[in-house]
Amino acid sequence: MRVEIDEHSGFCFGVVRAINEAEQALQSGSVASLGDIVHNRMEVQRLEALGLRTISHEDIPTLEGKRMLIRAHGEPPRTYALARECSVEIVDATCPVVAALQRKVKKAYEEMSEVGGTVVILGKRGHAEVVGLTGQVEEQAVVVECEEDLEQIDFTRPIYFLSQTTQSVEKFRRLAERMRQRLPNKEMLTADDTICRRVSSREDNLREFAAKHDVVIFVCGRKSSNGKVLYDICRGVNERSYNIEESSELQPEWFEGVESVGICGATSTPKWLMEEIADAIASIN
Repeated sequence: MRVEIDEHSGFCFGVVRAINEAEQALQSGSVASLGDIVHNRMEVQRLEALGLRTISHEDIPTLEGKRMLIRAHGEPPRTYALARECSVEIVDATCPVVAALQRKVKKAYEEMSEVGGTVVILGKRGHAEVVGLTGQVEEQAVVVECEEDLEQIDFTRPIYFLSQTTQSVEKFRRLAERMRQRLPNKEMLTADDTICRRVSSREDNLREFAAKHDVVIFVCGRKSSNGKVLYDICRGVNERSYNIEESSELQPEWFEGVESVGICGATSTPKWLMEEIADAIASIN
């Protein structure tokens, strides 16, 4: 049985940068990460072993004089303000792509305010990146996850449509077209595709990768929004695709009579974990 790890899977640039920032900061003492630094339990545990603590927003007032890491997903302005009030030093690991999108959301809101329009964001409600985006405009934006959510929008007014960086390009284009169809004038929609191409380019690669293997093992944390999108792509191409978080979830019957297995993952999946799972599959075989 041949086992192949997808060379395009694994940490994206933003996650690599955040982890490097954390590891560098930990060399000079303890650091608290505001939320899981990455949506992968195994990688979080590795960094915790190096001294990284994971905290919530409620813990910020207890960190006076200490350091707090802002992860790649970014944060709303109120988080920075609270940290300053509490004398907390910030290690800012916001992904540059996300930071640029935050600025775009603010600019879009300013433009829509002048014409009585609405800022609409394609994203997962409650996701850290989306919370950071809507926080730029004091929650004055509509978040949509699917076509049914378009009912929240007033189509008599102009719309500025943007997206969380890890959403599906196909979904963004489909929802943008639905909006155009419902507006009195197509020119009333500004559709700004803000999806990270370093992430979206993986979709076509994954389709090709999943199609060439008998079985696909997709590795990602349960909290990974990007992981859900990419796993669904694998399942759409190869019904023998299985989503796991760690090697203990592997089932021997998945590999009976199988000639090739492909291992792939989300932008939050570390390479070392995929390699560990490849070794576990080889042991089963």
